[in-house]
Amino acid sequence: MNTARISHKRFGGAAAFTLSNGLVSRTVLCHQTMATISVQRRSLVGPEIELVRATSRESIVTINGQTYTVGGATGQTDQAFLLNSDIAKLRPLNEDSIFLGVRTEPFKHPVPSPKRSAKNGISLVGTIELTKGPAKGVRVQVRHTLFDDLPVVEKQVEVLNVTSATVRLNTIVFEELLTVEPDSVVDPTTQWERQSITVLSDFMFHGMTISSANQIGTWTTDETFTTQVNYELKTPCRLICTLPNGPEIDLAPNDKFTSPRAIMVCHASTEREQRGRDIRNAWKGLAPWTADNPLMLHLTSTDEKTVKTAIDQCAECGFEMVIFSFGSGLNMEDTSLPNINKFKAYADYAHSKNIRIGGYSLLASRSVSPQDDVINPSTGKTGGTIFGNSPCLCSSWGLDYFKRIKRFLKATGFDLLEHDGSYPGDVCASTKHPGHNGKLDSQWRQFELIRDLYIWCRQNDIYLNVPDTYFLCGSNKVGMGYRETNWSLPRSLQHIHARQNMFDGTWEKLPSMGWMFVPLVQYHGGGADATIEPLCEHLDDYKRHLDSCLGYGVQACYRGPRLYDAPETKAIVIKAVSKFKKYRRLLESDITHLRRPDGRNIDAIIHTLDNHAGHSLLVAYNPGPERQTAALGLPDTHSPYKDIRVIDTDTNKTWNLKPRHDGRFIIDVTIDAGAMRMLELMQ
Repeated sequence: MNTARISHKRFGGAAAFTLSNGLVSRTVLCHQTMATISVQRRSLVGPEIELVRATSRESIVTINGQTYTVGGATGQTDQAFLLNSDIAKLRPLNEDSIFLGVRTEPFKHPVPSPKRSAKNGISLVGTIELTKGPAKGVRVQVRHTLFDDLPVVEKQVEVLNVTSATVRLNTIVFEELLTVEPDSVVDPTTQWERQSITVLSDFMFHGMTISSANQIGTWTTDETFTTQVNYELKTPCRLICTLPNGPEIDLAPNDKFTSPRAIMVCHASTEREQRGRDIRNAWKGLAPWTADNPLMLHLTSTDEKTVKTAIDQCAECGFEMVIFSFGSGLNMEDTSLPNINKFKAYADYAHSKNIRIGGYSLLASRSVSPQDDVINPSTGKTGGTIFGNSPCLCSSWGLDYFKRIKRFLKATGFDLLEHDGSYPGDVCASTKHPGHNGKLDSQWRQFELIRDLYIWCRQNDIYLNVPDTYFLCGSNKVGMGYRETNWSLPRSLQHIHARQNMFDGTWEKLPSMGWMFVPLVQYHGGGADATIEPLCEHLDDYKRHLDSCLGYGVQACYRGPRLYDAPETKAIVIKAVSKFKKYRRLLESDITHLRRPDGRNIDAIIHTLDNHAGHSLLVAYNPGPERQTAALGLPDTHSPYKDIRVIDTDTNKTWNLKPRHDGRFIIDVTIDAGAMRMLELMQ
């Protein structure tokens, strides 16, 4: 186990603290000032790799209109590298603040989870007091954190108003890293090599992927780095983490503001699988609730007979959750006693069958009223927001909405909230909404509301399906990544699209983190050629949907009124689910990508338990109309073994696989037309 720890070292008269866990380390100068002097990642093949080239400021805050530099140091000889002889000579960057000291403490996770605990961490906390101007006396606490077993460094900043007057925090930069050059490009270019750091945060939204949901991390140029290779000094080698707007909030005496968490995944390789594994391990360690992966029926009706039939079928077939889908008739905003009683009865019935139950609620991407909708800063009117129209979460309607959703969930005993149109980051220019003052603080105040709802759900063990990247606020699952209208294509094309979506979607997500879709009934058109109903007439397509999703360890929204309509349909569902549950621990483990689906040739992945190649599961598919054989190379992680025992999960046939002369393992896989094959690989 790579346990996070903190050590102390002196460079002449200068003291520095190093947080390390065997995978990554961060060294912070704590002498007259605070400044990061090193971030290193353990190499896969040799010594540590240095990721920063120069000292940087710990934070930049603007309070009452005046900007202050917090921490940082001057005296470095060259901005391309920091010499050991420089460290003892480093001095505070300015005289606007005084360094008060540091302490160490265990990291307290901001999202308590009753069933799945996140990785333990340890923090180095430094305190700096502003000594001049309108913010004199305000203190800034800088928190550096490392976690056990993760290649992650985290940074968070708190602004504490310990003065006797109210101050306004206008803006804040809570991370600045001056990183090594990612590329050697002399001439002008628009294409740079990827950085060795991937930025995650609990302030992520308006996207189902890291790149689209990133709101805080920006790679910029550094014109003070005059010895860089690029002639125009345009190398993106300075990471800034800040809020896109505001927060522009008032801090009364003894109030504090806590920034988002800047979580930097440090990579030791440019290879896509290895970088993806670093990110997936970070999700697993910091948001462990994403491993909760129930089989779920997306129910299209709230009719009592249909609901009870669906719950009974789920219990019989091994499904674990019923979700009242969009268009089913569920309205969580209706907290009247008759509505509460109706759905509480359904929840009680589901729980009696050991089935979790919940439903869909739409938040954004709709209009509520001219008084409550977001006011577009560009026009001063409603409309033109990210989703066209959207209610402001801080309006009277919005504040009441959150109360109603909590009341409904608690009163009914629902186990799940599927929250569509989650807050996408709209800025609201209204000055009449009770939850914010104007456009500058509106984004932060709305985010606080949605974050706190999701943390409340996590604390109450309420599952969260959210089509947005709110994992570090407590959500469980997001869309794996698919185009909704593709589910109106003919069934034969849907299977190939589905596996392409899962193959591509699991580079930076664990299988349990993304949902797929199965249109048991018509969805976005397509008619009879696109849907599975009547289920008993399309058994092969139903089985292929089950095999594709469950073979990836991915759960789909099976949308319709039932799971089966005949004994033969029921038998197919039970067989697929039983096989999945037999190998569940493996199927829900991390994926190594072997061959992307192309509709012609065998495509394949490997699940590996706890990143240990000694126990794996190869899953391969034949999309074609005829039997095929493919020679699949196993990942290099298998190379140290003398042989591998292979078990066919359908026939239980067992054989030993020997490596080639170069140490690599090649396995010949033969698969019938349109079928899946699973081979267990063991040491």
